[in-house]
Amino acid sequence: MQYLLIGVIFILALFAIHFSNKWGIPALLLFTVLGIIFGAMGIEFDDFEFSYNFSTVALMVIMFYGGFGTNWNMAKPVAKESIILSSLGVVATALITGLFLHYVLGFNFLEGMLIGSIVGSTDYATVSNILRSKNLNLKYYTAPLLELESGSNDPTAYTMTMVFLSLIIGSKVSAPIIVLTQVALGIGMGFAFAWVVGKLLKHLPIEADGLYAVFMVSAMLIVYSVTDFLGGNGYLALYILGIYLGNMEFRGKRDIVFFFDGFTQIIQIGLFFILGLLSNFSKFISALPIAFVITMFMAIIARPVSVYALMLPFHLKFNQLNFISLAGIRGAAAIAFAILATSKGPQFSVDIYHIVFGICVFSSLIQGSLMPPASRKWKMLDPNDTVLKTFNYYQNKADIGFLQAKIRPNSSIIGRQVKDLNFSFDLIVAKIERNGKTIIPRGHITIEENDVVVLGGEMHFDETGQDLIEFTIPKGHQWANKHIKDLDLHHDRLIVMVQREGSDVIVPTGDTLLLEDDKVIVLKLDESVSSDV
Repeated sequence: MQYLLIGVIFILALFAIHFSNKWGIPALLLFTVLGIIFGAMGIEFDDFEFSYNFSTVALMVIMFYGGFGTNWNMAKPVAKESIILSSLGVVATALITGLFLHYVLGFNFLEGMLIGSIVGSTDYATVSNILRSKNLNLKYYTAPLLELESGSNDPTAYTMTMVFLSLIIGSKVSAPIIVLTQVALGIGMGFAFAWVVGKLLKHLPIEADGLYAVFMVSAMLIVYSVTDFLGGNGYLALYILGIYLGNMEFRGKRDIVFFFDGFTQIIQIGLFFILGLLSNFSKFISALPIAFVITMFMAIIARPVSVYALMLPFHLKFNQLNFISLAGIRGAAAIAFAILATSKGPQFSVDIYHIVFGICVFSSLIQGSLMPPASRKWKMLDPNDTVLKTFNYYQNKADIGFLQAKIRPNSSIIGRQVKDLNFSFDLIVAKIERNGKTIIPRGHITIEENDVVVLGGEMHFDETGQDLIEFTIPKGHQWANKHIKDLDLHHDRLIVMVQREGSDVIVPTGDTLLLEDDKVIVLKLDESVSSDV
C-alpha cells in the first residue's frame, strides 16, 4: 500500500508543477501543502530522525547541483556582491531577526537568535525555479547574483545554527572555533576534493556514459561525509565541488545534467512532502500568526536593511536592490535546520519547527508569487536577454555541439581543401581525425578517404520533447524490412536518422532499408504521437 501511496503522491506532484507553471505559485510550496493535506487526512508521521537524514541528503543534492549549475563566467561580474550577501548578508539578517524576536516578541535570547540563524539564508531551489519557469530575464546581472547568493548562503546559516545550538546545549567548544573549523575545512576540503575529482573524471576508464552520474553521486557523498566527519561544513565543500566541476568540460557531463535534473526534482518533491507530512496540522495553524509576523518583518525590514547596507559600496540600482530584497525567500534549508535543532537540541520553550515551517510557507507564497509582477513593475526585465544562459545545466543541454562524419570512398569532397568546403549553414570544421591522429583543420589541409571530419555548430535541444521522437523498431513491426520510400508516412512526419547496432549512424534516403532493432529518429509536427511511432 505504501508504494501505491508514493506513486499517487508523485503523480499529484506533477500536477502541482503544471499548476505552478500556469499560475505562478512556487511548486515547492504546493508539494508542502500536499504533505499537510495527507497529514490532515490521518496519515501519521513523526519520525524527526528520518526526516533529518532525508533533508540532509536533499540539501546535499541541492547544494551540489546549485554549484554545478552556476555559470561562473556569468556570475564573475557580481561575485563580490553575491559572496558578501551569502555570508555577511545572512549574518546580518539572522541577527536583526533574532533581536526582533527577543526584544519585540519576547522570545528567549538564544532561542530567538537560533530561529534567526535557521531562517537566515535564501532558498536556491525556489529562487532558481521562479527565475527559470517564469523566464525572468533580469537587468544588471541580477539573475546570476541571486543564483550565486542563494546557492552559497546555506553554509553560513548552517554554521550560525550550529553556533547558537551549541550555546543552548552548553557545548564546551567556543563559538569562534566552531565558525573557523566549519569555514576553513569546508573551503579547504571543497577545493581539494574538487581538484582530485576533476582529475579522476579525465582519467577514469568509465565506458558507459550513464556511469558518470553514479561516479558523481559517489563523489558527492564522500566529500560531504569526510568534511563533516572532520568538523567542516560539508554543504560548503559540496557547493565548491559543484562550481568547480560544473565549469569544466568532461565526457559524460550532459548525462550528469539530465540525471540531476530529474533526481533533484524527485528529491525536492520528497523533501517538501515529508516536511509537510511531519507537521502537526493543529500546531501548524497555531504557529501561523507568529510566523506571519516574522515573515513580514524579514521581508520588509531585516532583508532590505541587510541588502541596502551591504550593497551601498557597490552603487547598485534602486530597483535592483528592491528586487534582491524581495527575492530573499526561505525554504528547504531553513526547515531542514529546524529539524536539526528539534532533533538534536533540548526541549525549547517555543515550537521552533512549526514557526520556521510557517515562515517558509508564507515566504514562498508571498515573496515567490510577487517576484514576476515586481520584476515588471520595477522595470527589471531585459527583453534582449535570457535567464537560461545563467544556468550551466541548460547550456549543457543546448549550446555548442559537434557532429562527426566519416569520409566514404568516392565521396565528392575527397581531395578538396578545408578552405573550399563552403557550408551553406553556420558550421565549422572543428578537427580532423586521420589514422588515429588529430589534425588541425587549417585551410590548406586536404580531405582524404576514411578521414573523420568533426563539425561544430549550435546544437538544437527539443525543450518540449515532442518534436523529435526516438523509436526502436520491434520484431514484427510494419516498418521492419521495408524501404523508407515504401512507408505510408503522414505528410508531416520525416525519418531524420537511423542508427543500427554495430554500424555507424545512417543518413536515411528513400532507398534505406529499415530492419528490426533499428533506432530511428522521427520528426513530427502534429500534436499527437501516432501508434506507429
